[in-house]
Amino acid sequence: MTQPKLPCLNETVLAALDFFVKNNPPHLNLKPFSLPIVVGSGNAYNTAQIIFSGQPAIIASESNFKTVLSGYKKLINNKTITQAIIISASGEKDSVWETKLAKKYKLKTVLLTCSSNSTAAKLADQVIAYRKLPEPYTYNVSTYLGLILSAGQEEARGIKEFIAKLKLPANFKKYTAYSFILPDEFAAVSPMLEIKRNELFGPYVSLRAFSFGEARHAKFVNNSEKELVISFGKNKYFGLKSNRWEIKIPRNAGNSFIMALSYFLVGKIQEQKTPYFKKNIASFCQEGPKAYGSNKPFDVIVPGN
Repeated sequence: MTQPKLPCLNETVLAALDFFVKNNPPHLNLKPFSLPIVVGSGNAYNTAQIIFSGQPAIIASESNFKTVLSGYKKLINNKTITQAIIISASGEKDSVWETKLAKKYKLKTVLLTCSSNSTAAKLADQVIAYRKLPEPYTYNVSTYLGLILSAGQEEARGIKEFIAKLKLPANFKKYTAYSFILPDEFAAVSPMLEIKRNELFGPYVSLRAFSFGEARHAKFVNNSEKELVISFGKNKYFGLKSNRWEIKIPRNAGNSFIMALSYFLVGKIQEQKTPYFKKNIASFCQEGPKAYGSNKPFDVIVPGN
């Protein structure tokens, strides 16, 4: 089932940046959080890694949250750990049982969400709500970009202006493989791009992402003329010399900048290729796996608020 009206990821990035130019997300003050357990699914997990990269926190996913709570039970019991932060754009799905379980451990539960009237929001001790746009299922651009902007306090306008001036290589379309090399301080963005590869391309287009440090560990033993290596900064070693695109980023670039720029470029790749995502997302939402404890299919376009 084809959904021709669905935007590509790059269009969604630009729409999100325009939205945040006019609607600044709230400032997320991290000082009150002392060694929290932070849990999120998919890119909410990576968003947690980004937001709490500058202070002590225990990051968990839906897969290991029960194990993490059990493993830190002593520190919870002696009040070294008193908070659980649940990151969920929808405030439904896994966040519901995660909030319930954290409360069983007598942790203060703080929900970061775009759905202030959700099931998890009604359960949590504190809710920090964000605004989002309607977007295709799994894109989650405005949701997580808003969170990262709120923590890093970057300006959406400057990010948008940089992207508007960007010129793609003339042969950008010809490649069948693309690799992103990110500065080490933005390593947590790399797995977000890997998730986008799975969602948008599956086995059809190769898309890899590494920090400079990760790339050094034999990721480019085998090079191909079919792969474009996109680096945010100088690239002396990775990929064929003729296949390297170095993008000079501003000195003050933060995680919001890196996420938006890399997502935009992934969207430009999507724009050039067969619309695998658009062809298959409707049937996946209807017939694919549902959230734990639910039989309700996912929306192809997730509503905004």
